[in-house]
Amino acid sequence: MSNHKPIRIGAVALTLVIAIVGGLLFKLIHIPVPWLLGPMIATLIGNNLVEDRFVWPSQFRNTALIIVGYTIGLSLSAAALKEMTHQLPYMLLMAVLLLAYCAGIAYVVSKFSGMGYKTALMGSIPGGLTQVIILAEETEGINITAVTFTQVTRLMMIIICVPLIVFSPILGQLKDPAAAGAAGAAVDTAGWSGLFPNLPIFAIASIACAVVGNRIKLPTAYMLGPAIGTALLQLTGLHGPALPGVITDIAQLMIGTYVGLMLRPGQLPNKVRTLSLAIGSSLLLIAGALGMALLLSVLQPVSEATGLLSLAPGGMDQMGIIAHEIHADLSIVAGYQLFRMFFILFVVPPLLRTVLRIRPGNKKRHGVA
Repeated sequence: MSNHKPIRIGAVALTLVIAIVGGLLFKLIHIPVPWLLGPMIATLIGNNLVEDRFVWPSQFRNTALIIVGYTIGLSLSAAALKEMTHQLPYMLLMAVLLLAYCAGIAYVVSKFSGMGYKTALMGSIPGGLTQVIILAEETEGINITAVTFTQVTRLMMIIICVPLIVFSPILGQLKDPAAAGAAGAAVDTAGWSGLFPNLPIFAIASIACAVVGNRIKLPTAYMLGPAIGTALLQLTGLHGPALPGVITDIAQLMIGTYVGLMLRPGQLPNKVRTLSLAIGSSLLLIAGALGMALLLSVLQPVSEATGLLSLAPGGMDQMGIIAHEIHADLSIVAGYQLFRMFFILFVVPPLLRTVLRIRPGNKKRHGVA
């Protein structure tokens, strides 16, 4: 018999219904980015109330990432790429500042939790969830469960809090929601009429780049591959049409549902303490990112909202979705997020191995929860 479990159609359908209900409810009460946050919260609650009833195939998330990658690729025009090269010193500065800040948070968490500095540091690194977990698995003396839980909690806190900050009086993106809705409807109308004949070309290229990117182990391949492919196609002079809002809403739902099913607090020991520390460190991280965003807006001609989305230590897919929703500078957001992702992927692992090897106290064999 095969060890692979068949996809349970009924469970997938139930998950979809719960996700849609969550999205509709959040839209009804005017929560920002409702089709991302609504499904995420609804499936998180449902999955922790009733175990083993909800299923969401990873293929759905990968499809959504291809859509988000295409949207990001559209923003990477020749002019935008040229502007990104001018931003490289600031990208490096912000990446180093953010990592240093995270190291400080990890030190505080390790003192209060007793989980060990290595585990706390891995839980605080603002990298892609997959890359950090792989790195944690390769590092001796790490509690993988605690790292995964902390990383997922951070990701969810950022997905929830960043839109609320962006749409709040702090940054005040939308002064007139009705006007924004009318503008969105106008974009939708224009979008459906202008999809062909170019969209199929971009769709085939995006899917092909996602598959190739996955084969060559590109980080976040299903998003980064289409983004690169779309950008290259546009540099040849081919115009990529903007997607209608309903398609990006569907992508948000697919990603939000996937993230919502990742977190299972019931499986953790010391649930209250671990959850409290994870939430507290996430809030400190968001506050730090906001402070750096304000600094970036002073140093460079970018809005505070664009700065926050560029520096927020969440997934590039979620930050890209929010940037698209508020008409932030998507090329700047993608550039900063991409730079930090590659910086963490290539520079941080050897640096961490060196630091953790020489850090005083690592000779102790105990103290890692």
